[in-house]
Amino acid sequence: MKKIILLSFALMGMATITAQEYKVITSVESIVPSGLGRSRIIDANADRDFKEFTSEQTEEDNTRNKSKRGDIRVKDFEETKLLNFYNIAGIRFQNIAANDALISSKLSDMAQNGWELVFVTSGVEADAGNTDGQGIFITRYIFKR
Repeated sequence: MKKIILLSFALMGMATITAQEYKVITSVESIVPSGLGRSRIIDANADRDFKEFTSEQTEEDNTRNKSKRGDIRVKDFEETKLLNFYNIAGIRFQNIAANDALISSKLSDMAQNGWELVFVTSGVEADAGNTDGQGIFITRYIFKR
């Protein structure tokens, strides 16, 4: 009987271990010439349930979710300053190295707090025309525990 009780407790513990929690950290690095942009690491401290902001569209029923866009906004977040890729003289490799050190520090802190980095995705937004003076390099770090 004791073995059955111990086995059931072990199975319940394993079910708890399989529950997953995900967290996204985003770095935004400015690629605006002359260092005029803003670069940051963003870490939301608030949770949102996507179901509260999701509506289902069908042919019979075209109901929409009544939540407002402002309800989605998160005002409780951690913002870590980064340096811009460019300054008045052009690209600054020292700034990139400094950003790498800060991002590495954040990733290490997340790992020390039990988060496992499982996926990284990045992209660039820029007009890319001859007169393009704006753009960002964004990276999302997806963690689980």
